[in-house]
Amino acid sequence: MAIIGLLLLICLTGCKNEAQDTKEQTAYTVTDAQGTQVNMPVKPKRILTMSMSTDEVMLGLVEPERMAAVNAMLDDPASSNVVELGKKVETKIRYPSVEEIAALQPDLVIIPDWGDLSRVAALRDLGIPVVVCKGPRSLQEVKETIKLLAQAAGEPQRGEVLLQKMDEKLAEITAKVQEIPQSERRSVVLISLMKGYGGAGCCFDEACQLAGVINGRAAAGIKNGEEMSKEKLVEINPDILFLPTYNNHGKFDIDRFRNEYMNDQSLQNMKAIQQGNLLEPDEGYIYNCSQDFVFAVQEIAYRVYGDKFKLEPQQHLTAVEN
Repeated sequence: MAIIGLLLLICLTGCKNEAQDTKEQTAYTVTDAQGTQVNMPVKPKRILTMSMSTDEVMLGLVEPERMAAVNAMLDDPASSNVVELGKKVETKIRYPSVEEIAALQPDLVIIPDWGDLSRVAALRDLGIPVVVCKGPRSLQEVKETIKLLAQAAGEPQRGEVLLQKMDEKLAEITAKVQEIPQSERRSVVLISLMKGYGGAGCCFDEACQLAGVINGRAAAGIKNGEEMSKEKLVEINPDILFLPTYNNHGKFDIDRFRNEYMNDQSLQNMKAIQQGNLLEPDEGYIYNCSQDFVFAVQEIAYRVYGDKFKLEPQQHLTAVEN
């Protein structure tokens, strides 16, 4: 009996140690963009992020079933390049309060640093792991965000796969851009609902550079966040205007906004208007600050330089196996 008891004790001890080892292997710690160490007891299964771009990143790292909710615009083809993935997540959010977030029972919340950070402490007080990431303003920051979100989701290897896919796509685009003579490079000005967006120091500006396109705002010394007057637009006199198409599922009168420019007599002598170079790029790409930033580069090149850069809608880089 004594021998049997001893064997039973060894067995139970072994099982306990094995359980402890499994727990230690499952739990991990992430250091976010603010330097805060966030403890993750297990790989999250109900993830919530507070922007379209972080939703897009996460949907390249995890299955839709692991998202507690996504941004309400993610299934709008006028604004999103992941419409079908967006449809697979039933719950949609816009600007949820702390109470609304808690009600979704997330086990990981991602908040970009340009968002409302007042919710961070309140959510952490409720025991919800919150990771603050950068709101990317460059390709490098996009890559940093992908790496951080992959770590937070417990999918670091998938993060590396996404980064590799980005590099491969950018190399492909760069090879084609290098074939365009400097004398044939054209200038573009983005007309955005966010009137301060599109100058030097944002993802759109870097995408233009990588696409071999002159960003008229940046070339004129306008920094991102600074509004461009119509007088300045006339002075820039770009070859092409990129016009907005956002309509919020048909609820926003985008034509009214566009007509403020198209019907303004002071703008009628601009090259872009005179030559009819008023283009409507896919906004799901050109405002993209996820891994699909590479398609923003291709979309800009496609609209400006033609079929050599042809890009189909709804392209999305993912490390999730179908």
